[in-house]
Amino acid sequence: MTTAEVSSPYGSGAGQKAPAKRVRVHHLREMKERGEPWPMLTAYDMYTAEIFDEAGIPVLLVGDSASNNVYGHETSLPVTVDELVPLVRAVTRSTRRSLVVADLPFGSYQVSVEQAVATAVRFMKEGQAHAVKLEGGAYFAPHIRAITAAGIPVMAHIGFTPQSEHQLGGYRVQGRHENHDVVLQDALAVQEAGAFAVVLEMVTAEVAKQITHDLVIPTVGIGAGPDTDAQVLVWQDMMGLRRGKGPRFVKRYANLAEIMLGAATEFANEVRGQQFPGPEHTFH
Repeated sequence: MTTAEVSSPYGSGAGQKAPAKRVRVHHLREMKERGEPWPMLTAYDMYTAEIFDEAGIPVLLVGDSASNNVYGHETSLPVTVDELVPLVRAVTRSTRRSLVVADLPFGSYQVSVEQAVATAVRFMKEGQAHAVKLEGGAYFAPHIRAITAAGIPVMAHIGFTPQSEHQLGGYRVQGRHENHDVVLQDALAVQEAGAFAVVLEMVTAEVAKQITHDLVIPTVGIGAGPDTDAQVLVWQDMMGLRRGKGPRFVKRYANLAEIMLGAATEFANEVRGQQFPGPEHTFH
Protein backbone atom coordinates (compact mmCIF):
# COMPACT_ATOMS: atom_id res chain seq x y z
CA MET A 1 0.00 0.00 0.00
CA THR A 2 1.35 3.42 -0.94
CA THR A 3 1.80 6.39 1.37
CA ALA A 4 -1.01 8.25 -0.44
CA GLU A 5 -3.42 5.40 0.22
CA VAL A 6 -2.57 5.43 3.93
CA SER A 7 -2.78 9.20 4.49
CA SER A 8 -5.76 10.07 2.33
CA PRO A 9 -9.26 8.86 3.24
CA TYR A 10 -10.42 9.16 -0.36
CA GLY A 11 -7.40 7.91 -2.30
CA SER A 12 -5.36 10.00 -4.70
CA GLY A 13 -7.60 9.88 -7.77
CA ALA A 14 -8.95 7.53 -10.38
CA GLY A 15 -7.09 4.25 -10.64
CA GLN A 16 -6.31 3.98 -6.94
CA LYS A 17 -7.76 1.19 -4.85
CA ALA A 18 -11.08 2.38 -3.44
CA PRO A 19 -11.06 2.72 0.35
CA ALA A 20 -13.69 0.91 2.36
CA LYS A 21 -14.89 3.94 4.31
CA ARG A 22 -16.71 7.08 3.24
CA VAL A 23 -15.17 10.49 3.89
CA ARG A 24 -16.37 12.00 7.18
CA VAL A 25 -16.13 15.51 8.57
CA HIS A 26 -13.22 14.60 10.85
CA HIS A 27 -11.21 13.52 7.80
CA LEU A 28 -11.49 17.07 6.47
CA ARG A 29 -10.23 18.51 9.75
CA GLU A 30 -7.31 16.06 9.67
CA MET A 31 -6.40 17.14 6.14
CA LYS A 32 -6.30 20.76 7.30
CA GLU A 33 -4.02 19.77 10.17
CA ARG A 34 -1.71 18.02 7.70
CA GLY A 35 -1.74 21.00 5.34
CA GLU A 36 -3.32 18.86 2.60
CA PRO A 37 -5.62 20.87 0.30
CA TRP A 38 -8.74 19.11 -0.94
CA PRO A 39 -11.13 19.67 -3.87
CA MET A 40 -14.92 20.02 -3.81
CA LEU A 41 -17.37 20.11 -6.72
CA THR A 42 -21.08 20.47 -7.17
CA ALA A 43 -23.08 17.50 -8.46
CA TYR A 44 -26.75 17.17 -9.28
CA ASP A 45 -27.16 13.74 -10.91
CA MET A 46 -25.93 10.17 -10.71
CA TYR A 47 -23.47 10.22 -13.62
CA THR A 48 -21.47 13.26 -12.55
CA ALA A 49 -21.56 12.02 -8.95
CA GLU A 50 -20.13 8.64 -9.96
CA ILE A 51 -17.38 10.23 -12.04
CA PHE A 52 -16.36 12.77 -9.41
CA ASP A 53 -16.44 10.10 -6.71
CA GLU A 54 -14.12 7.92 -8.80
CA ALA A 55 -11.84 10.91 -9.41
CA GLY A 56 -11.28 11.23 -5.67
CA ILE A 57 -13.30 14.37 -4.97
CA PRO A 58 -13.90 14.02 -1.21
CA VAL A 59 -16.86 16.41 -0.94
CA LEU A 60 -19.76 16.87 -3.35
CA LEU A 61 -22.19 19.75 -2.91
CA VAL A 62 -25.74 19.50 -4.20
CA GLY A 63 -26.01 23.26 -4.29
CA ASP A 64 -28.89 25.64 -4.64
CA SER A 65 -26.91 26.51 -7.77
CA ALA A 66 -29.06 23.76 -9.31
CA SER A 67 -31.54 26.60 -9.68
CA ASN A 68 -29.54 28.19 -12.50
CA ASN A 69 -27.59 25.10 -13.62
CA VAL A 70 -30.38 22.51 -13.78
CA TYR A 71 -33.76 24.24 -13.60
CA GLY A 72 -33.05 27.19 -15.88
CA HIS A 73 -33.55 30.09 -13.46
CA GLU A 74 -31.40 33.20 -13.61
CA THR A 75 -30.43 33.04 -9.92
CA SER A 76 -30.33 30.56 -7.06
CA LEU A 77 -33.31 32.10 -5.30
CA PRO A 78 -36.30 30.27 -6.89
CA VAL A 79 -35.22 26.66 -6.27
CA THR A 80 -37.16 24.79 -3.57
CA VAL A 81 -36.53 22.03 -1.09
CA ASP A 82 -38.89 19.77 -3.06
CA GLU A 83 -36.77 20.28 -6.17
CA LEU A 84 -33.43 19.70 -4.41
CA VAL A 85 -34.27 16.62 -2.33
CA PRO A 86 -34.43 14.21 -5.32
CA LEU A 87 -31.11 15.55 -6.63
CA VAL A 88 -29.45 15.01 -3.26
CA ARG A 89 -30.80 11.48 -3.08
CA ALA A 90 -29.50 10.67 -6.59
CA VAL A 91 -26.01 11.96 -5.78
CA THR A 92 -25.80 10.14 -2.45
CA ARG A 93 -26.97 6.84 -3.94
CA SER A 94 -24.36 7.13 -6.70
CA THR A 95 -21.26 7.64 -4.54
CA ARG A 96 -19.18 5.34 -2.37
CA ARG A 97 -16.59 7.68 -0.88
CA SER A 98 -17.61 11.32 -1.26
CA LEU A 99 -19.26 13.19 1.59
CA VAL A 100 -22.47 14.65 0.14
CA VAL A 101 -23.55 18.09 1.37
CA ALA A 102 -27.07 19.40 0.71
CA ASP A 103 -27.62 23.14 0.32
CA LEU A 104 -30.51 24.72 2.23
CA PRO A 105 -32.24 26.93 -0.35
CA PHE A 106 -33.50 30.45 0.17
CA GLY A 107 -36.58 30.60 2.36
CA SER A 108 -36.06 27.18 3.93
CA TYR A 109 -34.19 28.26 7.08
CA GLN A 110 -34.34 32.04 7.43
CA VAL A 111 -37.76 32.19 9.14
CA SER A 112 -36.71 30.54 12.40
CA VAL A 113 -34.29 28.17 14.07
CA GLU A 114 -37.05 25.57 14.13
CA GLN A 115 -37.57 25.88 10.39
CA ALA A 116 -33.83 25.46 9.81
CA VAL A 117 -33.70 22.26 11.86
CA ALA A 118 -36.80 20.86 10.15
CA THR A 119 -35.36 21.52 6.69
CA ALA A 120 -32.02 19.99 7.60
CA VAL A 121 -33.74 16.90 9.00
CA ARG A 122 -35.69 16.52 5.78
CA PHE A 123 -32.53 16.60 3.66
CA MET A 124 -30.96 13.96 5.90
CA LYS A 125 -34.02 11.66 5.91
CA GLU A 126 -35.43 12.09 2.40
CA GLY A 127 -32.28 13.16 0.57
CA GLN A 128 -29.96 10.82 2.49
CA ALA A 129 -27.39 13.65 2.72
CA HIS A 130 -24.38 13.44 5.01
CA ALA A 131 -24.36 17.15 5.91
CA VAL A 132 -26.08 20.42 5.06
CA LYS A 133 -24.87 23.88 4.10
CA LEU A 134 -26.43 27.25 4.81
CA GLU A 135 -25.49 30.80 3.92
CA GLY A 136 -24.95 33.49 6.51
CA GLY A 137 -22.60 34.43 9.30
CA ALA A 138 -23.05 35.47 12.93
CA TYR A 139 -26.79 36.08 12.60
CA PHE A 140 -27.31 32.40 11.73
CA ALA A 141 -25.08 31.05 14.48
CA PRO A 142 -28.15 29.95 16.52
CA HIS A 143 -29.44 28.04 13.47
CA ILE A 144 -26.09 26.28 13.03
CA ARG A 145 -25.93 25.48 16.74
CA ALA A 146 -29.41 23.97 16.74
CA ILE A 147 -28.86 21.89 13.61
CA THR A 148 -25.58 20.47 14.92
CA ALA A 149 -27.24 19.78 18.27
CA ALA A 150 -29.71 17.65 16.31
CA GLY A 151 -26.78 15.55 15.10
CA ILE A 152 -26.48 17.07 11.62
CA PRO A 153 -23.10 18.39 10.39
CA VAL A 154 -23.25 21.94 9.04
CA MET A 155 -21.03 23.64 6.48
CA ALA A 156 -21.31 27.42 6.74
CA HIS A 157 -21.03 29.91 3.86
CA ILE A 158 -19.91 33.52 4.32
CA GLY A 159 -18.47 36.38 2.28
CA PHE A 160 -20.54 36.84 -0.84
CA THR A 161 -23.71 34.84 -0.28
CA PRO A 162 -25.76 34.50 -3.50
CA GLN A 163 -29.06 34.23 -1.62
CA SER A 164 -28.40 37.76 -0.30
CA GLU A 165 -27.29 39.27 -3.60
CA HIS A 166 -29.97 41.98 -3.52
CA GLN A 167 -28.97 43.11 -0.05
CA LEU A 168 -25.27 43.00 -0.92
CA GLY A 169 -25.77 45.10 -4.05
CA GLY A 170 -25.03 42.38 -6.57
CA TYR A 171 -21.95 40.26 -7.13
CA ARG A 172 -19.40 42.22 -5.10
CA VAL A 173 -16.14 41.04 -3.56
CA GLN A 174 -16.35 40.92 0.24
CA GLY A 175 -13.66 41.52 2.86
CA ARG A 176 -12.44 44.87 1.61
CA HIS A 177 -12.07 47.84 3.93
CA GLU A 178 -15.75 48.52 4.42
CA ASN A 179 -16.59 45.04 5.77
CA HIS A 180 -13.22 43.45 6.55
CA ASP A 181 -14.03 42.96 10.24
CA VAL A 182 -17.54 41.67 9.54
CA VAL A 183 -16.23 38.76 7.48
CA LEU A 184 -13.71 37.86 10.18
CA GLN A 185 -16.37 37.97 12.89
CA ASP A 186 -18.72 35.83 10.79
CA ALA A 187 -16.01 33.19 10.36
CA LEU A 188 -15.34 32.97 14.09
CA ALA A 189 -19.07 32.92 14.88
CA VAL A 190 -19.90 29.98 12.61
CA GLN A 191 -16.93 28.02 13.94
CA GLU A 192 -18.02 28.67 17.53
CA ALA A 193 -21.56 27.60 16.63
CA GLY A 194 -20.28 24.19 15.52
CA ALA A 195 -19.83 24.35 11.74
CA PHE A 196 -17.38 21.70 10.50
CA ALA A 197 -16.21 23.88 7.58
CA VAL A 198 -16.91 27.28 6.05
CA VAL A 199 -17.14 28.36 2.42
CA LEU A 200 -15.51 31.72 1.67
CA GLU A 201 -16.98 33.10 -1.57
CA MET A 202 -15.56 36.12 -3.40
CA VAL A 203 -13.51 37.18 -0.39
CA THR A 204 -10.21 39.02 -0.82
CA ALA A 205 -7.24 36.66 -0.79
CA GLU A 206 -5.71 38.44 2.20
CA VAL A 207 -8.81 38.05 4.36
CA ALA A 208 -9.28 34.43 3.27
CA LYS A 209 -5.67 33.67 4.23
CA GLN A 210 -6.14 35.25 7.65
CA ILE A 211 -9.40 33.37 8.29
CA THR A 212 -7.78 30.08 7.23
CA HIS A 213 -4.94 30.72 9.67
CA ASP A 214 -7.24 31.70 12.55
CA LEU A 215 -9.80 28.90 12.26
CA VAL A 216 -9.36 25.28 13.28
CA ILE A 217 -12.11 24.18 10.86
CA PRO A 218 -11.36 23.94 7.12
CA THR A 219 -12.04 26.87 4.81
CA VAL A 220 -13.37 26.23 1.31
CA GLY A 221 -12.56 28.94 -1.20
CA ILE A 222 -14.44 30.01 -4.30
CA GLY A 223 -12.96 33.19 -5.66
CA ALA A 224 -11.02 33.54 -2.39
CA GLY A 225 -7.43 33.03 -3.51
CA PRO A 226 -4.99 30.12 -3.13
CA ASP A 227 -4.57 29.96 0.64
CA THR A 228 -7.81 28.30 1.76
CA ASP A 229 -7.84 24.67 2.86
CA ALA A 230 -10.03 23.57 -0.04
CA GLN A 231 -11.39 24.85 -3.36
CA VAL A 232 -14.89 24.44 -4.78
CA LEU A 233 -16.32 25.11 -8.22
CA VAL A 234 -19.64 24.56 -9.95
CA TRP A 235 -18.94 21.62 -12.20
CA GLN A 236 -20.63 23.10 -15.28
CA ASP A 237 -18.32 26.10 -15.00
CA MET A 238 -15.06 24.17 -14.62
CA MET A 239 -16.02 21.70 -17.37
CA GLY A 240 -16.95 24.45 -19.83
CA LEU A 241 -20.55 23.34 -20.17
CA ARG A 242 -21.82 26.86 -19.53
CA ARG A 243 -21.34 28.85 -22.72
CA GLY A 244 -20.11 32.41 -22.69
CA LYS A 245 -17.77 34.16 -20.32
CA GLY A 246 -17.76 32.79 -16.78
CA PRO A 247 -16.67 34.28 -13.45
CA ARG A 248 -13.08 35.47 -13.17
CA PHE A 249 -12.26 32.89 -10.49
CA VAL A 250 -13.22 29.90 -12.68
CA LYS A 251 -10.67 27.86 -14.59
CA ARG A 252 -12.06 25.76 -17.43
CA TYR A 253 -10.58 22.28 -17.43
CA ALA A 254 -12.56 21.09 -20.46
CA ASN A 255 -14.88 22.43 -23.16
CA LEU A 256 -17.86 20.12 -22.90
CA ALA A 257 -20.15 22.58 -24.64
CA GLU A 258 -18.21 22.29 -27.89
CA ILE A 259 -17.80 18.52 -27.55
CA MET A 260 -21.53 18.02 -27.03
CA LEU A 261 -22.43 20.44 -29.80
CA GLY A 262 -20.16 18.57 -32.21
CA ALA A 263 -21.56 15.17 -31.21
CA ALA A 264 -25.19 16.31 -31.46
CA THR A 265 -24.54 17.92 -34.85
CA GLU A 266 -22.87 14.76 -36.17
CA PHE A 267 -25.77 12.62 -34.93
CA ALA A 268 -28.31 14.93 -36.56
CA ASN A 269 -26.42 14.90 -39.87
CA GLU A 270 -26.14 11.10 -39.89
CA VAL A 271 -29.84 10.67 -39.22
CA ARG A 272 -30.75 13.11 -42.01
CA GLY A 273 -28.29 11.37 -44.34
CA GLN A 274 -29.61 7.90 -43.40
CA GLN A 275 -26.18 6.86 -42.14
CA PHE A 276 -27.49 6.03 -38.68
CA PRO A 277 -28.55 3.47 -37.64
CA GLY A 278 -26.23 1.27 -39.64
CA PRO A 279 -26.16 -2.53 -39.95
CA GLU A 280 -24.18 -2.85 -36.73
CA HIS A 281 -26.96 -1.08 -34.81
CA THR A 282 -29.83 -3.09 -36.30
CA PHE A 283 -31.50 -6.31 -35.06
CA HIS A 284 -32.68 -9.01 -37.51
